[in-house]
Amino acid sequence: MKRKIPLATARVDGRRVKQNKQWGTALIFLAPSLTGVSLFLLIPFIETVRRSLCDTLGTRFVGLSNYQSVLQNEAFHLAVRNTVRFTGVCVPLLLVFSLILALALRSKPLRNTPWSEWYRTTFLLPMAIPVASIAILWKVLFARTGLINALFGTDCDFMNTEAAFWVLIATYLWKNIGYDSILWSGGLDAISTELYEAASVDGAGIWRQFVAITLPNLVPTLIITTVLSLLNTYKVFREAYLVAGAYPQQSIYLVQHLFNNWFLALDLPRLCAAAVLVAITLLAGIALLLRKL
Repeated sequence: MKRKIPLATARVDGRRVKQNKQWGTALIFLAPSLTGVSLFLLIPFIETVRRSLCDTLGTRFVGLSNYQSVLQNEAFHLAVRNTVRFTGVCVPLLLVFSLILALALRSKPLRNTPWSEWYRTTFLLPMAIPVASIAILWKVLFARTGLINALFGTDCDFMNTEAAFWVLIATYLWKNIGYDSILWSGGLDAISTELYEAASVDGAGIWRQFVAITLPNLVPTLIITTVLSLLNTYKVFREAYLVAGAYPQQSIYLVQHLFNNWFLALDLPRLCAAAVLVAITLLAGIALLLRKL
C-alpha cells in the first residue's frame, strides 16, 4: 500500500525542485562570465598576493618583508602622494563641471534646439580619440617650441615644470566630462517632474528646487559617478607615459609609473606588494561609497 504524501510536503518539494532548476539555469548563463572573471581577475590576484609574500624567485616565503620594503621606499611615497593629490583635485572638479554641463544641456534654450543631441556627441568625442593622438597633441601644445609658447611669446617647457600636473588635470577633465555628464543626465531623468511641479506650486524657486529636490535624488548617481571617475583616473597614465616617459616631471610621477618601472626592473615581489596595497585601499574606498547607496 502506497503511503500518501501530505499536500503541504508535496508543495514544498515542488518549490524546491523549481528553485533548483532556476539555480541550474542561472549557473549555466553565469558560467562564461564566472570563468572569465576567475581566469583574468581572481586567479591572477591570488597569485599576486602569493608572490608578494615570497622572494624574487617566488619559491621562499619571506612574510611581510616586501610590504615593509615598499612602505619604506621614497619612490612609493612620492607616487602615492601624487596619485592622491591628482585624484583629490580632478575627481571633485570633474563631478562639478560635468553636473553643470548636464544641467546646461537639459535647460530649455539647449534642450529645445535641433542641435541638442549634437552637443552631447561633441562632449563624448574625446573618449574616442586614440591615446597616441592625445600624446602628439600634448607635444604640439606644451613643448618648449609648442603652440602655447608661440601664441603667448613665452619660453616654458610645461611638461618639465609643475605645470605638467595641471596639464594632466586638464586632460583628464577634457576626456571624461562628456561621459560623466551622460551619467548625471540619467540621474536627472529619473527624478519625477511632479516633484518640481509641486514645489513650484508651493512657491519654491529654481535654486530651492535644486537644493531640496535635485541634489538629494542625485545621491545614488553621485556615488556611481564618483566610483567610475575614480577608476578612470588610473587611465590617464597612458598619456603621461607616452609624453614624458618612465621618469616624468616629479609632480606627475604616479603609482602606475612606479609599477611600470619595477616591472621593467623585474622587481616582482615589491611590485606585487605595492599592487596589493593599492588594490586593498581602492576596494575599501569603493566599498565605503557603495554602502551609502
